[in-house]
This record gives sequence, structure tokens and C-alpha cells, in this order.
Amino acid sequence: MSINHPNFGAIEANRVIIFDTTLRDGEQSPGFSMNLDEKVRMAETLAELGVDVLEAGFPIASIGDFESVRRIAETVKGPVIAGLARTARDDIQRAAEAIRSAERKRIHVFLSTSPLHMKYKLKMEPEAVLELASTSVTFARNFVDDVEWSAEDGSRTEPDFLCRCVEAAIAAGATTINIPDTVGYAVPEDMERIFRMLRERVPGAEKVIFSTHCHNDLGLGVANTLAAVRGGARQIECTINGIGERAGNASLEEVVMAIRTRPDQHPYSNNIVTQNIMRTSKLLATITGFDVQPNKAIVGRNAFAHESGIHQDGVLKNAATYEIMTPESVGLQKNSLVMGKHSGRAAFRDKLSALGYGDLGDNSLNDAFRRFKDLADRKKIVYDDDIVALVDDEVMRDHQHIKFVSLELYAGSKTKARAILELDVDGITQSAEASGDGPVDATFNAIHAIFPHQAELRLFSVGAVTDGTDAQARCTVRLEESGKLVDGQGADTDTIVAAARAYLHALNKLLVKRARTEPVALSA
Repeated sequence: MSINHPNFGAIEANRVIIFDTTLRDGEQSPGFSMNLDEKVRMAETLAELGVDVLEAGFPIASIGDFESVRRIAETVKGPVIAGLARTARDDIQRAAEAIRSAERKRIHVFLSTSPLHMKYKLKMEPEAVLELASTSVTFARNFVDDVEWSAEDGSRTEPDFLCRCVEAAIAAGATTINIPDTVGYAVPEDMERIFRMLRERVPGAEKVIFSTHCHNDLGLGVANTLAAVRGGARQIECTINGIGERAGNASLEEVVMAIRTRPDQHPYSNNIVTQNIMRTSKLLATITGFDVQPNKAIVGRNAFAHESGIHQDGVLKNAATYEIMTPESVGLQKNSLVMGKHSGRAAFRDKLSALGYGDLGDNSLNDAFRRFKDLADRKKIVYDDDIVALVDDEVMRDHQHIKFVSLELYAGSKTKARAILELDVDGITQSAEASGDGPVDATFNAIHAIFPHQAELRLFSVGAVTDGTDAQARCTVRLEESGKLVDGQGADTDTIVAAARAYLHALNKLLVKRARTEPVALSA
């Protein structure tokens, strides 16, 4: 049996819609904020990944959020573009305005329904909440044919009241009903039971798509999501790398690969191009400055690594002995040795296309090629991971306020470190010389001399992109200013240059936060 949906047409019973909320719920993680260009770049990559619905943001939260949703709606083709709204008319109108240009659009309205939230957050009686659920959906339908309604804290809502709210939302014209496990409280049995109950008890349930949105506070986000699908949910709300409020959301890559790897248990189809998973994960890590942990399922650097002698022996004989999926199925390519200092622009363009970067503009391509040639002069071997690191590092800094130009260092065990730094600040090259307790400290002091600020360094870490003493370093810097946390990343064969790039990435993100108005509190 199929459901007829305004944005998807006839949807077969085992088709699962992938709703990505990396740019909305994911961006609510402390330190994960993105600027406009970074959001658009990420949205384009998510579209290439094959997500069905892209929740671009919460338009009324700030001017920055509105502009990013509007730009994504104008430029990103393929997915349904969704804007989040509370039940207030201003919220809904703002969301409608932001997504107006999208080829396919959705307004996503949410309202708390649990006793705890109604009493302490909304300060409303259940009957008033029930009425608001109906009127908000009715109002949203004035702007779009596709309205999603979410019962915030749905997993802790009393079953009878949840059924009444869902019935009211369907009657008012909702096309998708989302039951979030907002605080990650549920266990898989809860989620399966809730969705079975709603489908059995609510009039009109057969006309809508049920959606699941699970948080990971108890580490059960993916398990709860799969259980909800067993119970009848046919839309999965998730994020790349599992980012999101507190402990994060159900991870898109984990859910999708669980379905693909175990069709005997999860006989569902989706439109995700799994070979783009690794590229999308790495791009998000570059933009946000947060690497995934090494043992992260699917996308962690150890996910396909084997150190045990017994495991290595088995994999050499037959990879399936210790690998339940192939690295290639998620876009993890073996390091290539074909690129070097003699490689030309055409070969470089072909390599970028093979790595999933076929859409780079001429300026970005030229800058990336210049950095590649510089890298090839310094490294004996240029790996695919090296190219990905330098391209992501360049692309994400195209429109930033402060840019790295050059750095000279004087350091050693018998002398105080000294840094001579040049930066481009709004198109004007400025320089400064500073000393410090080591070359990193001297470099950061030079940045402060050129661009004074009150941000405090909270984290500095260094890792290698590939193996060998000539490997590119990838540095992460965390800055804090007035309670705002941001992380930045930078890559270079010179560790101190990588550190400077990471510091500037974080500093630019702080400037974006300064420019934005304070966001409105929300959940999902």
C-alpha cells in the first residue's frame, strides 16, 4: 500500500524518506555554528548525498538563519527544503517567506505535548495545546501543501493525549507527523510501541507519513530510529556524524548503512548515495572544526582499520571475515599515488571530480591547484586524503573576513620563539611580529596583534592527515568569547601554518556569531 504525498507522490510501503537536520538541529551543538557560505556548501553536498528533505534552519531565530534558509531555498536543487517554526503566526510566516523560492518546500511546526513541557515550558493546559496544534497547521497550510507537525517530547507524552494531538494535526492538513524522542529518554521498545499505537488508533493515520527524530543521550539514537521504522515510521530525521543538541542525534550514516547491510532485518529502501558518505562527513568536520572520534561507526578513521594479527590475516584471505561492508561502499578510497609535482591542471581537475569535487568554481579550482603544487613540492607523495584536506581547507575560507597570507618563524631550544605574520583583513594586508613561549604561542600572539580580540584559547590539538614525517598536519583550535564556543581547523605540511589557519578559521566563526542576533531557544 502506498501513501500519496504532495512533494513525493506515491510512496511505496517500504520506502524510507531521509530528512537531514544537520543545518538546523546539528548546528545547535555548542561551537558548531556555520556562516552563510558554509551552510550553502554543506546543503549542496547533502543534496548530492541524496537526502530527501533538507531542514535548512529556523528562520525566525535570527537574521543569519533567515538568510541562510532563503539562500539554500534559492540555490539548492533536489531535496525538499524545510524551515522550522513554532506555532506562532510570526514564526510560520517567516518560515514561509524563507523557503518561498524552493522548488519543493515544507514548513515544519513543532509544539510540546508532554505533561512536563506543557506545565513548565508552555504553561498551558492540554486542551489549549490541542487547539494550538490544529490552528497552527491550518495556518501553515495557507502557504504550503506540505506541513510537518512535531510533538516535542513526544516519547514522554501520555498515549491518549498524543493520539488526540496527532488526530487534530492530521485533520488540520498535516502531511507528516513527527514523534521526537527529544531528550533521548526512550528505549527501542518504546519507539516501536508508540508508532504502532498511532497507526492503529488515530483516524487518518493511513494518509500521512510518520517520522522519527531520536536524540542520543543514552546512546540509543540509531537503535531507537530503527525500532520506530519497524513500528511504521517512514521518515527518518538524522544528522551527518550524529551532531546535534547535547549528545547529538541519530547518525545518518549509521542508520543508512544499517539498513543497507542488514536488509534481512530492515527491508527498506532510500535514495542515499552511500559512496558520498565519507566526503560529506569530512566536509562537515572541516566546516565545524570537530573531527569524529577514531572509533566512530562508518566514518571514523579506525572503522576499517585492522591491527590484530588474527584480524589482518582474515582480511587478507577474505575481507568479509572482519568487514561487514566495504570501505568503497561509503566512499573510502585507498590512498592514490598518481598525483605529484609534475601533474597538470587537467589531471588535478579529473582527480577532484573523482573525489567528488566536480563543482568547484574557477577561483576555488585555481586556489586549490596552487596549494596542491606547493604541497607537491614539499611532499614526496600526495595522497587523496591530502588533496581532500587542502581543498576543503581552501573552499571553506573563500569569503572570510581574515585570511592567512604568510608566516616566518624563528625558534629553537636556546632562543625565544618569534613569529612574523601577514594576514589579509578585509582585503588589506597587515603584518605583525610577536614572540611567545614556543612557535605556536608566538604565532597566536601575532594574530592578536593584527586583530585584537577578547577570545580565549580553550583547546589546541594536532593530528596527521596521512602517514609519514612529511604528512599534512590538521590542527583544531577552540576559542571562547562571551560564552560562545567555536572550533576551527586548518591543514598544512607545516604544523605551525596549520595552527594559524585553524585559529583564523575559529576567529572568523566568532565574527559571524557577533554579527548574528541571539538565537531563539528551541528543541525538536
